[in-house]
Amino acid sequence: MIKRGVLIGCGFFARNHMNAWAGLPGVEIVAVCDIDPAKAKAMAQDFKVGVFYTNAETMLREIRPDFADIATTSASHRTLVETAAAHSAAAICQKPFAENMADAEAMIAACAAANVPLIVHENFRWQKPFVIMREIIEAGTIGLPHFSRFSFRHGYDNYKNQPYLAEIERFTIMDVGLHLFDLARHFMGDVSTLSCTTQRLNPNVRGEDAFTALLKHQNGSTSICDCSFQSVRSPEPFPQTLAEIEGPLGSLILGVDFSLTLHDDRGQTPVDATPDIPQWGASPWHGIQDSVIRFQSHVLDVLGGTTSAQPSGADNVKTLALALAAYEAAKCQSTIDMTRWKEGD
Repeated sequence: MIKRGVLIGCGFFARNHMNAWAGLPGVEIVAVCDIDPAKAKAMAQDFKVGVFYTNAETMLREIRPDFADIATTSASHRTLVETAAAHSAAAICQKPFAENMADAEAMIAACAAANVPLIVHENFRWQKPFVIMREIIEAGTIGLPHFSRFSFRHGYDNYKNQPYLAEIERFTIMDVGLHLFDLARHFMGDVSTLSCTTQRLNPNVRGEDAFTALLKHQNGSTSICDCSFQSVRSPEPFPQTLAEIEGPLGSLILGVDFSLTLHDDRGQTPVDATPDIPQWGASPWHGIQDSVIRFQSHVLDVLGGTTSAQPSGADNVKTLALALAAYEAAKCQSTIDMTRWKEGD
């Protein structure tokens, strides 16, 4: 049975969502919505969607979709997720999942009460190199990992396509840090303690544009997550995430141009981790565009009842907690005990 979906939010990144949905079997986006009627109309026309709305509640009430793909900014997420749940629609929520823990927990509760899935659009773990790294680790090739680093450093002008990024008070941790923290939890498990430093390297942005976080995981392993939007690199790595994961039997090193290398007692072995360029995509964005396809294909499996969400809202709230605690750790120059941390304490 074809799953009927609606898109809420017709901005810059939502076009990746729409392109991905258009290429997947068993799904149809039957309506789109944006508070800006020009954006909603343009998205509907470009993707041959029959109807567009400027009010999400009206759309959900009239269309009664199987799911709502919510591609808006975080301030609107709670209202939209709760509205989707009220109309028995599964919710796919763009990150940041929420601006605070109370809203996140309310969304989780609303979807649980309505018995509908709540899936967070966290696509970094679905990028081809990280899917392959996970498979290698699960095969036992490097043993149980004890160290990882996830690094996103570049000098690309993010503000051209997303000018609002220069105006937000909480910037890199909530924009990219969430992705890096999700990768750390995905590979290394839940976190016991966290410390963090932040920097504002570009005087023309309001929030922090660089951070470094040190995580100790509950299994004793260690992760470093670091990000800078003001680094000079050649070749420019944007928008790739570089990574290294070490275990007792070997290491996995992910470098620029998706160069993944396994280091073990046999020496260095290159691993093909280069993502395909979607027909609608282009380099250097193809790694992310391919991950959107992978994520949304996973969503259809979740909706079909064959697998559980990765990540679900209940899981991703732990990643949100790391991001919020990172600001506290940086401000207070302290190490946070994540097993006891509560927002506002």
